[in-house]
Amino acid sequence: MTELLIGNLPLLASAPNGIKKLRELILDLAVRGKLVAQDPSDEPASELLKRIIDEKTRLISTEKTKKQKPHEVIDVDSTSFGQPRNWELVRLSELIDPRRTITYGVLKPGVEDPNGIPLVKAENIQFNHVLIDFKSRITPELNEEFRRTKLVGGEILLTLVGSIGRCAIAPRELAGANLSRSVGLIVPLDPINKTFVVYMITALINQDFIDANCAGTAQKVLNVGTVNDLVLPLPPLAEQHRIVDKVNELMDLCDRLEARQANAESAHAQLVQALLESMTQAIDATDFDTSWQRLSDHFHTLFITESSIDALKKTVLQLAVMGKLVPQDPTDESASELIKRIQAEKLRLVAEGKIKKLKPQAEISDEEKLFSLPEGWRWARLGEIGISATGKTPSTNNTKFFGGSLQFIGPGQISVQGEITEAEKWLTELARDNTSVAEPGDLLMVCIGGSIGKCAIADREMAYNQQINSTRILIADHRYIFKALSSPTFKSSLLASATGTATPIINRSKWDELLVPVPPHREQQRIVAKTDQLITICDTLKQQINLTTEMQSTILNALTAQI
Repeated sequence: MTELLIGNLPLLASAPNGIKKLRELILDLAVRGKLVAQDPSDEPASELLKRIIDEKTRLISTEKTKKQKPHEVIDVDSTSFGQPRNWELVRLSELIDPRRTITYGVLKPGVEDPNGIPLVKAENIQFNHVLIDFKSRITPELNEEFRRTKLVGGEILLTLVGSIGRCAIAPRELAGANLSRSVGLIVPLDPINKTFVVYMITALINQDFIDANCAGTAQKVLNVGTVNDLVLPLPPLAEQHRIVDKVNELMDLCDRLEARQANAESAHAQLVQALLESMTQAIDATDFDTSWQRLSDHFHTLFITESSIDALKKTVLQLAVMGKLVPQDPTDESASELIKRIQAEKLRLVAEGKIKKLKPQAEISDEEKLFSLPEGWRWARLGEIGISATGKTPSTNNTKFFGGSLQFIGPGQISVQGEITEAEKWLTELARDNTSVAEPGDLLMVCIGGSIGKCAIADREMAYNQQINSTRILIADHRYIFKALSSPTFKSSLLASATGTATPIINRSKWDELLVPVPPHREQQRIVAKTDQLITICDTLKQQINLTTEMQSTILNALTAQI
């Protein structure tokens, strides 16, 4: 069994979350007695259990320790792990030193004391490892009140709140520290191998166990009583030591595989980034086509992760707005003439009373220009080429505004991919004058918060809230402007112009001042067609990765089942 596992480690590790699943598999095999061979000469676990019971009886009588309640009989049929015959099923509390019952740490928050007693929290407990990093300390008085959980080193610590089930042995350096209420204390009697107990607990308190036994909604909590009643398979003492040695050996292999993967992924990301940056140095569309062809010959080795393909998409968008994706045509009407026509259209709309008179935009200085543009292109402010608006939420106190057929969206309905998902709220016609309404083709962008910059094209009439800015592009191709607003340079300009630190926000006037590289109208259409073609190739690559990932998961599951 172990040979089959070790022989397939690279295959298992290469699957999605493969190393994590591999660690779980190793512990699962350990629980079931499948990781090392049994030795018939080992003293059976039943004899070890008798000696533990005798020792507990002695401690209770000689040290006046409180007598423990009798343990509930284990239902072997429903609890069996398929363990070997010389193993025993026991409750965790049966193995515990009666002088230090399973318990949790300091219940009171206490007052932080920078010179006080170190407090070990759940965040300090990792898999079979404790981080010696004390961010909290308590007063000596509170420490004395909760002396039952003062550490001497060698205790087993278990996380009971949040990330439940992380388990490790307290090192001697923790002597004198105390525990927070989110950490449980477990002290097995000698001669039980404590590391073996750590591995058993880690294997048994898995996600299924947590879902079935832990209370809480926002944050799960594992009750100490449930920990006491946890049923463990107990092997002979000699086999405990052999299991620990084998698990340590296999976990070391996992560590090395993980480090190798991390190094390979880092090197791969750097390589992809360097190649994509070299593409942005293309002189023109012909030079880009040559670079693209060179890359496409190696797609199967370069673009093997979703992040690398996303980086490729960003590069395509950046090249599109730099005028390096399609060749220029000197017979095209220039961008300057296009913008003149846009301004004339705005004046017409103002004269007809369809829009308010707009403030003139400031001249664009050379210092503002982000990069040089091809002949026939021009930098323009976003407010020059469209009519902007900011969203508005109708009064929620007026029930007549809600429950109609006009969808009302917020930032949550604009995806990172530029799609608009189904609205959660719908407005009536009565609410139309109390909100902002986008028409098909309008561009919508989140203008506040962590998702600032998410952008989409309205595909139907829809209302939107005050966390979204919109622009209605005049004459120019709104699909090209959408791609320009989705480009890395525009996103950088957006964030640079935003105010606020914890919550970035860009108001409409600042948004209107942002620069957009504008090509001739006909070239905009060629750019849209070329960009869509290349993005489709990227999406196809991503689909192939997903299929490969699914296949790897299927192989992993099949091999795991075989093991």
